[in-house]
Amino acid sequence: MKPLPGASSPSAPEQLRAFIEKFGPADQRLIRAVRSAIRKRLPTANELVWDNYNFFVIGYSPTERPTDSILSIAARANGVGLCFIHGASLPDPKGLLLGSGKQTRFIRLESADRLADPDVEALIRSAIAEAPRPFALHGRGQLIVRSIAAKQRPRRASVSEPKRSEKSRQSRSLNVKQPRGASAGRSTRRR
Repeated sequence: MKPLPGASSPSAPEQLRAFIEKFGPADQRLIRAVRSAIRKRLPTANELVWDNYNFFVIGYSPTERPTDSILSIAARANGVGLCFIHGASLPDPKGLLLGSGKQTRFIRLESADRLADPDVEALIRSAIAEAPRPFALHGRGQLIVRSIAAKQRPRRASVSEPKRSEKSRQSRSLNVKQPRGASAGRSTRRR
């Protein structure tokens, strides 16, 4: 999104809207609904946004540092997931968390309603309780665009690549890699 000569750069909310609009209509609705639910749950969290090669990611952090994030929404053409950045250490008696990395785990989201599931809510509460830094009790977090990749995978599923069945989804991980430290690229803050 290169601004025209003499024009100002798009604001963080404008950039976020453009990133989401790259997805198909159903995924756009899902991303917006999940984001809204997380914002209600964590109103003081900073939203750290990456529009990377593989994934569009919104991380939720008590600071502006990506390493302090506890949750993130990760989306690509074949689905949306909620990543628990320190999910490997969270109690998961129902075995909901997918992935096998040393740190991050995730759940697939077919609907934002899944966030209201008592078992998923318990995971979110645990992630908040184990956060390396506490969230502010008052105020509103900022929207910060961390990086935008010049080259990206398509954000809409092609006709020949329909969304996977639930069984297929369960057997395959998103392989989400959370950005570390300050990311290359420009930062844009909501004003």
